[in-house]
Amino acid sequence: MRTTAAVSDLEPLAVALKFGFLAVLFLFLLWVTRMSLRDLRGTATPGLETGYHEVLHGEDATTDAWLVVDEGGGLSKGERYDLFGGVSVGRSPDADIRIEDRYASGIHLRVFSKSGSHYVEDMGSTNGTLLNSQDLHGEAELRSGDKIRIGDTEFTFEVS
Repeated sequence: MRTTAAVSDLEPLAVALKFGFLAVLFLFLLWVTRMSLRDLRGTATPGLETGYHEVLHGEDATTDAWLVVDEGGGLSKGERYDLFGGVSVGRSPDADIRIEDRYASGIHLRVFSKSGSHYVEDMGSTNGTLLNSQDLHGEAELRSGDKIRIGDTEFTFEVS
């Protein structure tokens, strides 16, 4: 039989364990909330403020450029996507080019024109983007024949 002294000795430990459990639970919920908000921000519909749908003038309007599918993403090899006005690529239904690739983020990257040239920009994706087998950080100017890779999906940039 337990004595009252033995039971009262365990009470501070029980209270400490309860508070420890609540602290761990709070931290877990905070982590889940942060990850959810981060994911939601990554799949927001691109708007005018990002330059996705800017109207092209001058030199930009006369340059025909495409992304051509080399492999993966649930897309057909050789499929061509016109880059007029810029495009976004990712898993989200909001992406202009929707791909099925486990390594792709909601809006993974965008391709846009500026001052007569085309650029590719990684949109803060989790797994990154490769441009000609090199990690892409921020944006980079594209040249005809450049290879853009997201996980198992690869595109070739072409200009006519």
